[in-house]
Amino acid sequence: MNRLMEPECIWDAGAHLGEGALWHAATRSVYFVDIKGGRIHRCAADGSRRRSWEAPGQPGFVVPAASGSLVCALEDGLYRMSEATGEFTPLRRVEEDLPGNRFNDGYVDAGGNLWFGSMDDGQVRPTGALYRLDRDGALARADDGYIITNGPAISPDGRTLYHTDTPLRRVYAFDLAFDPRAGGLLANKRVFLQLPEGSRPDGMAVDSEGHLWIALFGAGRIERYTAAGRLVGAVRFPCSNITKLAFGGDDLCTAYVTTAWKGLSPEQRAAQPLAGGLFAFRVDTPGLPHNVLALG
Repeated sequence: MNRLMEPECIWDAGAHLGEGALWHAATRSVYFVDIKGGRIHRCAADGSRRRSWEAPGQPGFVVPAASGSLVCALEDGLYRMSEATGEFTPLRRVEEDLPGNRFNDGYVDAGGNLWFGSMDDGQVRPTGALYRLDRDGALARADDGYIITNGPAISPDGRTLYHTDTPLRRVYAFDLAFDPRAGGLLANKRVFLQLPEGSRPDGMAVDSEGHLWIALFGAGRIERYTAAGRLVGAVRFPCSNITKLAFGGDDLCTAYVTTAWKGLSPEQRAAQPLAGGLFAFRVDTPGLPHNVLALG
């Protein structure tokens, strides 16, 4: 294995369900959430200068907004978060009629629009959906019928969106079609990957060459696929539940990775003491810049 791709735990955060790794270039910081722990974390690129906030619910993800605040998802919708005060202010209520759902992953596209998914918190019912919040505040449901939505990610040319239903071990690809008059936001839904038993696709990221990197929950690794769906590499971790990666650093060649101890037995947790930590490893191909939410 390329020695660049040897993960190092830079923050032993002990996250119950670490998720939502994000590189914020303006402050050279890494953000991530602990969904089940109800916390939002931030650190410097090397894992130092750590700070955490208590969330009034389960934070699915956090993204930077043009207003200078952060926007995060709780169970009933989107909220603005002030880092200075730790206050959460409602921005947009979503799925108030589905109290058993929560939100799980989000991605800001190059136009400043937010793609994010909901899921059944019991991980059984296909009540989840994929949404797009436009820069003008319009909210649209782009797809539905998911048990656990994960990993919205977009190709470098902006023409393909990838999205996952984790329990089905299935990664979908869509053509992006933003004109509602054409019949919706997404078109030509197809199965990009059907992964084998034991490989549950979680969060994803695309690099500048268009390769899709997929975190595998329960499998202890991240896999890298070409745009044609061919496996070309893997990075192994000292813990099994890998949840999300984000490319960061000044050159976008550091992958920051969240993990979780959710679902591990006491014996497994003892054997995986770094489960729930934030990891980092270097890559040869840079990722794509993280975008800022235009609304908020």
